[in-house]
Amino acid sequence: MTQIVVLPHSEYCPEGAVVEVTPGTSICEALLENNIPIEHACDMVCACTTCHVIVKEGYQSLNVPDENEEDLLDRAWGLNPQSRLSCQAIVARQDLVIEIPKYSINHAKENH
Repeated sequence: MTQIVVLPHSEYCPEGAVVEVTPGTSICEALLENNIPIEHACDMVCACTTCHVIVKEGYQSLNVPDENEEDLLDRAWGLNPQSRLSCQAIVARQDLVIEIPKYSINHAKENH
């Protein structure tokens, strides 16, 4: 099992969390299976950016993002060199530390 440390997020995971994940699972699936309700408006088919996360540790252990994911990430709020769409980032055997950005494209539209 691989551990994902989720840094605190005011809405989805206020206390932060540590979840155990089977390698081969996407970060998005892992969060949802552990009651962390990250947005995933496109139902995890790599068609939006609502499940954007920043991988603070363990980025290199994830599968390489494909061109479609990279194109979509360009539209994500708070883009960072360690950004991934959690629905496309497949967990390997290295533990991860992730941050869910404060806003998603949906939050930005709702709040501004």
